[in-house]
Amino acid sequence: MFARTVSISDPGTLSERFCATGTCWLRHGEGLVGIGQAARYQPTDAADAQKWWDRFCSELSVHNDLPDVFGTGPLAFVSLPFDPDNTAAQAVLQVPAFVIGKRNGRSWLTTISEATALPDLPAPPAVPTSPVPLTCSAASLEPTPWKDAVAKTISRLDDNLTKVVLARSVKATLTGEVDPVWLIRWLAERYPNCWTYHNAGLVGATPELLARLENGLVTSRVLAGTIRRNSGEEVDLKLAQSLARSSKNLIEHELAVASVATALQPFSLSMNVAEHPFILELPNVLHLASDITARVRDQASALQVAAALHPSAAVCGTPTPLALATIAELEFLDRGRYAGPVGWMNSAGDGEFGIALRCGQIDPLNTKAINIYAGCGIVAESDPEEEYAETTAKLIPMLAALGFDHD
Repeated sequence: MFARTVSISDPGTLSERFCATGTCWLRHGEGLVGIGQAARYQPTDAADAQKWWDRFCSELSVHNDLPDVFGTGPLAFVSLPFDPDNTAAQAVLQVPAFVIGKRNGRSWLTTISEATALPDLPAPPAVPTSPVPLTCSAASLEPTPWKDAVAKTISRLDDNLTKVVLARSVKATLTGEVDPVWLIRWLAERYPNCWTYHNAGLVGATPELLARLENGLVTSRVLAGTIRRNSGEEVDLKLAQSLARSSKNLIEHELAVASVATALQPFSLSMNVAEHPFILELPNVLHLASDITARVRDQASALQVAAALHPSAAVCGTPTPLALATIAELEFLDRGRYAGPVGWMNSAGDGEFGIALRCGQIDPLNTKAINIYAGCGIVAESDPEEEYAETTAKLIPMLAALGFDHD
């Protein structure tokens, strides 16, 4: 197999290159779009995925005209389940036949094929039509039982169990097939600060970067603590100030940051953890956010680091074993690949992985339906009504993209 990366002229808007069977990782108009398939593998876990990818790359004949550009060379797009022990939720590793990339004013094309000649780049897909919504209903617990589950969780919190993340899902059905091409274009345009992604029917725009590894430097963005935005700038400013002073949200955020820093420690030669969170503004919500950076040991890969960080307190709780047990008992939801690591890696081990949030999974048995997910962190000061409202706010990006009224 031959892997070639060559410089190309600006391919235009990357989201317009994405096709329904492809993969992508986009932010601020830059990133990667995978087209076609050179290989596909269903790993048992992250370690199995890494082993398979290393072996695959060792058998490639690689030519890269842009070796110093992040994201060039052969790439694998990977999506892992939230619960590594959930054998029903299959991990996915895809190696595209074509990858179109754009970063810092440079554009490139990577191809993987058995042919010695450079294959022709596929034409962009047709302009998608907007979806026509049909129904939207609870796919896990109905509102009242879900709030009851939150109340039960709060009653169990103590010195041994300090935080649990509970999620819920809704099933959205359209009159026609769910089109990931429409969703990717819509999300990439309206949520440019997020990482817009697609892998095997899992589609979304996550604000949370689990691990970005480039030349030995890891960056992780932790989000915990959320409030829904208002339409007015002055009101949003007051909401941001309220969020920054909220003891409930600050406790939740501190636990999430600590869990990531602790998980990074075995890989780290040095680490920098922000003293105070900042306010991340998205079109629908405000988040408390902190960036953590670390210089890591040479043998670490992006996938290995992401797997070690997952599940963090931001999507599971703390301590992890007790939080997982509580989720399994009270959530009544198979998360599948929701809230699991999703992203890409190259042959050198560098790459980017986010947490699969603000997303939906297209139903493989009914392509007119998609399950959409949202969760929130439950701590001692949580209120069931407020937590339900938070999940409602987090469902907005996907519901709006599908044409549903989200007010």
